[in-house]
Amino acid sequence: MDKCETETIEQVVDSFVEENKQEGLRVFVAGGSRSGHDEIYVDEAYNLGKQIAKMDFKLDFGLSSSGIMGSVARGVLDGWNKKKCKGTPIQGITTKEYYSLYETDEILNQIEDVIVAQTLEERKLKLLNADFVVFAPGGVGTLDELAYDCVAMQDGFLTIKPFILYNIDGFFHHLVEYLKSLAAKGFADPVPFIIVDNSNELSIVFRLLKLRYKKGNTIAEAYSATRQLIYELPYFIKKKVDNTVFVEDIIAQMENTSLHGTAEERQYLADEIEQAYLEKEIERMYDRLAKTGRDTSVVSDKLSSLKKRIKAKGK
Repeated sequence: MDKCETETIEQVVDSFVEENKQEGLRVFVAGGSRSGHDEIYVDEAYNLGKQIAKMDFKLDFGLSSSGIMGSVARGVLDGWNKKKCKGTPIQGITTKEYYSLYETDEILNQIEDVIVAQTLEERKLKLLNADFVVFAPGGVGTLDELAYDCVAMQDGFLTIKPFILYNIDGFFHHLVEYLKSLAAKGFADPVPFIIVDNSNELSIVFRLLKLRYKKGNTIAEAYSATRQLIYELPYFIKKKVDNTVFVEDIIAQMENTSLHGTAEERQYLADEIEQAYLEKEIERMYDRLAKTGRDTSVVSDKLSSLKKRIKAKGK
């Protein structure tokens, strides 16, 4: 690396620092109050919380100490306390009815900032003041939140912001296909979901949102910025092979190529980004096919069982 390239990278990194002095970006996480049957959901939810604390983000959530949301809160608090940061990193937003149902425990005792909304509608609106939204595995309440947010954004009542699907063990693959189908058939606008499959990808997305994402002044600009992040994400995942590779360095190298590279170097970078995107899409398609195959097997078993019951009743 020559002196000129070194100075360019340092200048780019310095510009990121200047543009992102704001600390405590707020993350709204929606997820289940139940834990699910597989421990991977709780474990990855805890990792989500730790990543939020690691990035110095603040958590906005519906004030629950159980299930997925309890694990997220625990991860945030553990990560925050480990860094010995002052203040509280969590804002709980609930309603009077729900607040009266909570029992005091070790998690809720550590959450000092609690907003009690008058209605569920008001609660939703306050939660959506966050800078971006993460949907973790959950039940109908989580689906309700996701549908509400999509409608609010589509109808212009909500500023377009990044929506992240934390696709633990392929949890959201059915939903993603359904939403794509709605848009393809003309019943909804396409929603630019950023899909991450594990905590490593999540950490990359968080850092990109902090360093690279630029909010648009119009719906079109905001949508375009999110789509660009989605398109480039697989390239960052592919390049960040271990903890010795930093997202900041990858960004700086990309900027250096865009500003000072030859036409061939810029084209090579564009081809690499597209290749990484296509490879990730193919990987997800195979994963969906595998899960669909398992679903088909379950349906087949159920049909066989029902036929046996019918035969048994006919005897």
